[in-house]
Amino acid sequence: MKYKNRYAVKLMCKVLKISESGYYRWLKNKDKPSKRHLLLVKINEILSEHPDNTNYGYDRIHKALEIRGIKVSRNTVYRAMKDGNLIHKARKPHGITKASTEIQDKENLIKGDFTADKPVKKLLTDITEVQCLDGKLYISPIMDCYNGEILTVEMRDNMKKELCIDTVYQLKQRCGNLQGVVLHSDRGSQYTSKAYRKLLKNCGIIQSLSGTGHCYDNARMESFFATLKKEKLYQIPTYRMKKEEVKTIVFRYIFIYYNRIRLYTGNPGCLPPSEYRIRNCEKTAA
Repeated sequence: MKYKNRYAVKLMCKVLKISESGYYRWLKNKDKPSKRHLLLVKINEILSEHPDNTNYGYDRIHKALEIRGIKVSRNTVYRAMKDGNLIHKARKPHGITKASTEIQDKENLIKGDFTADKPVKKLLTDITEVQCLDGKLYISPIMDCYNGEILTVEMRDNMKKELCIDTVYQLKQRCGNLQGVVLHSDRGSQYTSKAYRKLLKNCGIIQSLSGTGHCYDNARMESFFATLKKEKLYQIPTYRMKKEEVKTIVFRYIFIYYNRIRLYTGNPGCLPPSEYRIRNCEKTAA
């Protein structure tokens, strides 16, 4: 019987034009998990560490694996995530503030350089909107170029200048002395209003404005909005939720997850923004 089985295998391999040794090797390993399957298990472990980690793309997963001492190529990570149906489609938000015809000669001080060597030295701000059950919610954050941390956020049911003014007031309460700090925004009428510019002057903040129609002049802030919407707001039915509920979700995402837990590829070691700031402050103090 054993001889007949071996003869059948030999005949099958001849018909299929494969080697007998190759067939037996496949037979021996067919029930063993592949390297890619084992990698996918590790990836799912990372994704399961926090509910919002499910938004990680293959670049961030690759960094997370490196931190855990698992060295594989980005292409291998991409293929494993593709096999596991874990690749997300990119979505881009659209700017909503409209350029004012005033102060068109205001200088763009940062000129596309979104880096800073110290905390609260160079900041970015903008406004985005979210459709809710009871109307639109407008979100106004301020980001620190030093570590990508969102320092403050104000949310209202309108996008009048008071939204941006109160965002700066929050910044003042948190950071104290703002003398010489550069705050960059687009040329929306909120940011070029007399009341807003007066507040910046009183705080000692130096204003920087994007060129008219130049969305890339504030690209890092736009990138944050894309992340917020892709990883959180697009995944929940905000149009069925009241603004107060969405406010809570945005606040928790930013100040609990984004600042403290989410791997931030723009920082050395992919440290979350708050952790990067704290570690460097400790080094400076030492």
